[in-house]
Amino acid sequence: MNREALYHLLQQVAGGSLSAEQALHRLRDFPYASLEYAHLDTHRQLRTGFPEVIFCQGKTPQQVGHIFHRLAQSHGRVLATRATPEHYRAVQQLCPQADYHETARCITLGCPGEPEKPGLVLVLSAGTADLPVAEEAVVTANMLGCRVERAYDVGVAGIHRLLDRLELLRRAAVLIVVAGMEGALASVVGGLTDRPVIAVPTSVGYGASFGGLAALLAMLNSCASGVGVVNIDNGFGAACLAGAILNAAVFVQGRADERA
Repeated sequence: MNREALYHLLQQVAGGSLSAEQALHRLRDFPYASLEYAHLDTHRQLRTGFPEVIFCQGKTPQQVGHIFHRLAQSHGRVLATRATPEHYRAVQQLCPQADYHETARCITLGCPGEPEKPGLVLVLSAGTADLPVAEEAVVTANMLGCRVERAYDVGVAGIHRLLDRLELLRRAAVLIVVAGMEGALASVVGGLTDRPVIAVPTSVGYGASFGGLAALLAMLNSCASGVGVVNIDNGFGAACLAGAILNAAVFVQGRADERA
């Protein structure tokens, strides 16, 4: 249930084309729908602008399949992260139109055809090994209605590869920087732009990287201003933050238009 659908429902009741009892029946799973092993937050899109997302890790394929199908019935747009091919096969049995993004490990349904938010989200990765996390950010941002571009394998070991993309950096409204090892790319990018930089440490690296902890601490200690940091390997969270930043820009512009 999103804002537009609820508003239309209330209009129908007010106009007499729908009875209160019929409206109540449509809202029977509001604000959540109960399954044996999950309570699905059908109110979340109304509160936050996007439906509940399925985190597949730790769930059986059958559980993911039924949760995905139930959310598809409520919203039409569904995202599942950290999904395996087994999860996807279970989803596909109930939702044949769902897509699997192998590198991102995501299952999607109802991805918007055109961007719904103004501004460009640029996703950069330090190395090819960071692509699963970077692609998770790309798929999530696309599902949020963002326009997304990529700049991959532009780490600091070959800084000229990044400098060749300066014009692309300057066109972005928000930049998501995905890096493992020492995580230095986020600081470099932060020093090249006045736009928000969302740093995503990855668990890529040798033993002293401590599963991404070294990159996380380096990003938190960045001397570049305007750099925020999400959790290790959390491409999903980075994309959600980028979407929220763009939403804030739309809100501010709307208030300015009202005062004009």
